[in-house]
Amino acid sequence: MEKRYVYGNTARKINNPQRRDDIPLHVQKRAQAKRRAHRMSFGYLLFLTLAVVATGVILTWYITLQAQIKNSVKTVSTLEAKLNTMRQDNDEAYNKAVSSLDLEEIKRIAIGEYGMTYATEGQIVEYSNEGGNDYVRQVAPIPDGN
Repeated sequence: MEKRYVYGNTARKINNPQRRDDIPLHVQKRAQAKRRAHRMSFGYLLFLTLAVVATGVILTWYITLQAQIKNSVKTVSTLEAKLNTMRQDNDEAYNKAVSSLDLEEIKRIAIGEYGMTYATEGQIVEYSNEGGNDYVRQVAPIPDGN
């Protein structure tokens, strides 16, 4: 076979293109096998379809969960804001009630109308708080001052 060299920047057309009959049989069979390998079998196609459907279902479920979480966070935020408002209202009402107390009026009513008196020296019993707690537990009756 004669070698031809091409000069210039364009390739010339070959006068004798190879025909299919000129290609050896084992090369033709290999080319056919490659073409068959590129086809998808029914089982592989079914597997891919199921994989795509499963992926779609999982993604839909995931997006639904994300939406539920966002709604829950929004609900919690709303309830926290409502709780803070209620706490402020409660604190304001408590401070208003405490500031409106007139201790002198209470003392006058307790002594004048109900006959209460101040405790005398023998009526006061003091307890030590050895446990370190903020309160004292009563485990027995308080003794009479007599």
